[in-house]
Amino acid sequence: MLVPKLATTLKRYTRAQFGADLTAGVIVGIVALPLAIAFAIASGVAPARGLWTAIVAGFIISLLGGSRVQIGGPTGAFVVIVYGIVQRYGIDGLLIATFMAGIILIAMGLFRFGGAIKFIPHPVVVGFTSGIAVIIFSSQVKDFLGLQMGEVPADFVEKWAAFAQHATSINPAAVAIALLALVIIIYWPRLSERIPGPFVALVVTTLIVQLLGVDVETIGSRFGAISARLPEVGLPKLGFTEITALVAPAFTIAVLAAVESLLSAVVADGMIGGRHRSNMELVAQGVANMGSAMVGGIPATGAIARTATNVKNGGRTPVAGIVHAITLLLITLFVGRWAGLIPLAALASILVVVAYNMSEWRVFMAEFRAPKSDIAVLLVTFGLTVLVDLTVAIGVGMVLAAFLFMKRMSEVSNVTVFTREFSDSADQAADPYDADLNAVRRRSIPKGVQVYEVNGPFFFGAAERFKDTLASVTGKPRVLIVRLREVPAIDSTGLRALTVMVRRARKDGTLVLLSDVHAQPMIAIGHSQLLDELGDEQIFGNLDDALNRARTELGLPEVPPPFGAVLTVERERRATGEWPVP
Repeated sequence: MLVPKLATTLKRYTRAQFGADLTAGVIVGIVALPLAIAFAIASGVAPARGLWTAIVAGFIISLLGGSRVQIGGPTGAFVVIVYGIVQRYGIDGLLIATFMAGIILIAMGLFRFGGAIKFIPHPVVVGFTSGIAVIIFSSQVKDFLGLQMGEVPADFVEKWAAFAQHATSINPAAVAIALLALVIIIYWPRLSERIPGPFVALVVTTLIVQLLGVDVETIGSRFGAISARLPEVGLPKLGFTEITALVAPAFTIAVLAAVESLLSAVVADGMIGGRHRSNMELVAQGVANMGSAMVGGIPATGAIARTATNVKNGGRTPVAGIVHAITLLLITLFVGRWAGLIPLAALASILVVVAYNMSEWRVFMAEFRAPKSDIAVLLVTFGLTVLVDLTVAIGVGMVLAAFLFMKRMSEVSNVTVFTREFSDSADQAADPYDADLNAVRRRSIPKGVQVYEVNGPFFFGAAERFKDTLASVTGKPRVLIVRLREVPAIDSTGLRALTVMVRRARKDGTLVLLSDVHAQPMIAIGHSQLLDELGDEQIFGNLDDALNRARTELGLPEVPPPFGAVLTVERERRATGEWPVP
């Protein structure tokens, strides 16, 4: 349902709820201030871009979003992507890519892709999230230690090599300020839950630096004063070639924004006992990213930490998120000029804590108890995120997870052969469904007839096993029955394997029959070449009818079903001319 949660919650809005939303919104706005600045600096852009992203995108996400309590803005997950885009395409390229990502997100919501995000495997999510945390931590080493060095290399290995080369240039004052900020952030919640620890850390360290004249780098000394003016609205002009080159980064931003925002919404649902509207949330994220790009901002998405802060302080409707954006706007316009005094070492401490929380190292280590295939996906995604690129990591991780899943599915699919030459004991061991009345061994299989039973999804992995089983059986039967009672689904490769089998069997003078065909395979067969090769008269709803058709082919009398006549759906539809299933 594409209806914003704001429209729903305002129908039963009360004055008491407004008071709770107002308090929560102001607190979250204060929490968002240092984070918006820190994420912008870590991404390689000016601090003001982070602030306007939090203001504009945060307002739109709350206004149009599908979650009651989602707080949007710049997040740590985008640091790696934004930094890479800025380094390669510049600020103009970043703005266009963010705007394009917004369009993609809106399309994802309109086409109901909200539910598809849940199909991203957990090892992939943990792998790239932990990888991003490592990169964020690495990006803050220079400011945390106050290293006297130039531009930090983008490559992970080169970055740490540069840190090692300049290890002797550590600024003790910067380290002291960073450690003080770190202690405040960690221990302040024991004194007060209402006032955010990061905000207190910034105020305290900024006062110390300014009053004592501590020699450390600040936001103002590196980036200049933060302007209190409203940003200009518009997009840079790029050529067609430049825009097409930004399609891949735009998709990366869109997918990551979708994953982060919906994960945050799910966490929020668990905290308030609610249920978000995933597709509406994607549309809101799309509009928010377009709006952020229009004011020179960076990508935005749902922020789990800020959303949790909102819930803990009483926020229960999107009004809290709107208040958070207004609070940030007022701070930026009237107090923003003082933000230039904030020491970069204190911001580095905030991001170190963000990286630690984002790493979810306990979850990462717990994944090593999972099957080896999941561990492989986790390590590959993590390694590629850190050493190569997030886009490559997600793509390779998804493909690897899909291949390993298909391998596991092919292992659970099997093909069993039944002939009259089998002894009772061998037959019993071969048929896992012997206990039920439809077991093959409970039927009399005429000489010259072979019965194949396929168990599990019949897709391209199982198709190879089917071919191998066919090749391993000697002799050319007069009739070959393929029983599909445990095949819930079949793909084009499975259909192709059956079609090739029918053609070869016809050359050998063998009649092929299908039995116990379920709805999805029957529909798939009805739209494939297999139906033309086989003919609908050779498809049966149960094994007994298929065996009697085989006896007719062999010139033998039909035998009634061993447990009484059964009126099958197939017989009904044959009588009314509705077979096969359309």
